[in-house]
Amino acid sequence: MSTAQHDRRIVRRAAVRVGALVAGASAVAIAGGVGILVAVLVSGARQEGGGHRGGPGVPGGDRFVVDLDDVLPWVLGLGLAGVIVLGVVAWAAARWSVAPLDDALRRQRTFVSDASHELRTPLTALTSRIQIVQRRLQRGEGADDPVAQLRRDAQVLDDVLTDMLLTAEGAAQTGTASIAESARAAVAGLDALADEAGVRLRVGDLDDAVVAVPAVTVVRMCTALLDNAIGHTPAGAEVVVTARRGEDAVVLRVSDEGRGIADADLPRIFERFARGAESGRRRGFGLGLALVREAAVRVGGRIEVERTSSAGTVFALHLPLAR
Repeated sequence: MSTAQHDRRIVRRAAVRVGALVAGASAVAIAGGVGILVAVLVSGARQEGGGHRGGPGVPGGDRFVVDLDDVLPWVLGLGLAGVIVLGVVAWAAARWSVAPLDDALRRQRTFVSDASHELRTPLTALTSRIQIVQRRLQRGEGADDPVAQLRRDAQVLDDVLTDMLLTAEGAAQTGTASIAESARAAVAGLDALADEAGVRLRVGDLDDAVVAVPAVTVVRMCTALLDNAIGHTPAGAEVVVTARRGEDAVVLRVSDEGRGIADADLPRIFERFARGAESGRRRGFGLGLALVREAAVRVGGRIEVERTSSAGTVFALHLPLAR
């Protein structure tokens, strides 16, 4: 089923629910009002004799009389109560009817914010590569290596966008990835940014394990962690990525030599748009860490701050092993 068909089904179901709510609530309100009015009429009626011939077996032709002064307040009160009840029903129905629209707007805002963050790093890397190519061409040097890296970065950008679109559509994503190859690909994609920042990127011990996560998702998560580490590491310091296999998961660690995370920021660094204290060349901990956590949870993993101090921080990403 396409996304458009899925959205139409959601709208149709919402319309049916709203119609059923309005019809049912109106029927209950009308039936209740009529029942109360009949009960008032019966209880307030008095019997008077004379004036009419009774039918067969009805001697005297008695009749029942209701005083208007007794009934009128009830009629007005029931009318006012009915207006209030139907107003509440209309308010509830309106909220129910716009719920799919609210959800669509929320998903749209989420996708835009995620895309603006996720595409920022690959686009910055592309810009850096282009500048390298321009400088080499101006000096009359060969540019084969930077051009090949440009092609690779463009492919990474395409993979990231495809992964994000599939995630936004709720499509099931399956696949496996080598944790070592994914980590090296993330490091290669960020080497130009690290050079500009004066930060050394180093690949430590990488267990050649296979995780039950699509390769593009692993690269995205590792890239986000490395990008965050570069942004909070002073020039001349080092960022290291390692990976070690456990019993049922691989733990990928990204360590930096920044100033560490303040105690007040620790509980919320994985929240969207959380802003922390000034650290390194960037302010706070932004959307990247939140996206890493969401992606990790989606594939059955988790992310945590394993250690932080004034000497640096270590993030540990736990990903399930492929069976």
